Amino acid sequence: MELDAFWKVMEDCREQAHGMESRSAWLKDELARRPVKEIVGFQVCLDRVCEQAFTWDLWAAAERILGGWCSDDGFCYFRLWAVGLGHTAFERAVQDPDTLAETPEVRRLAGRPRGAWGDHWPEWEELDYVAAEAHEQTTRACGEFATFHEAVDVLQRDDEALRDPLGKQWDVRDAVEASRRLPQLSSTFPITIRRP
Repeated sequence: MELDAFWKVMEDCREQAHGMESRSAWLKDELARRPVKEIVGFQVCLDRVCEQAFTWDLWAAAERILGGWCSDDGFCYFRLWAVGLGHTAFERAVQDPDTLAETPEVRRLAGRPRGAWGDHWPEWEELDYVAAEAHEQTTRACGEFATFHEAVDVLQRDDEALRDPLGKQWDVRDAVEASRRLPQLSSTFPITIRRP
């Protein structure tokens, strides 16, 4: 699967399903109807776009939205959620994380207690599993036994995985720095809790 086809699937998903659970189910069904090569290619594309978003500035944006702290796993799930915003919003957020404040998904969270976010919480862990589940469903039906992750690894063998986020780490709880780097998110999501 080429990157343009990946983003087309993601945009179709945004149009066809609402809510993370429904979107995950839609993607799984959509991918399961495709050839195995495309299912594996979807995961490779997903991994590559998430790698683009592995930056300290986007991590700071996630921390700002989430109240001042975001774990390693939480940031992984946040990046997957950002992919679900669609190609344009995702690319803008990678270039300038403060643009997340302009998305309907983030505006919906503004001013609401985090405990009331429910299904709108900015994480989408399940997105990382839909291709593997579609692959399992498809290969079982076709009698193939090659494992999904081995197939993904073959296509990613030349990819260099980042060990650390790109850019320079900074403290989102520093009000002056946060206001300079993330002015919209800083005013929309004041920090009210301290890091655990």
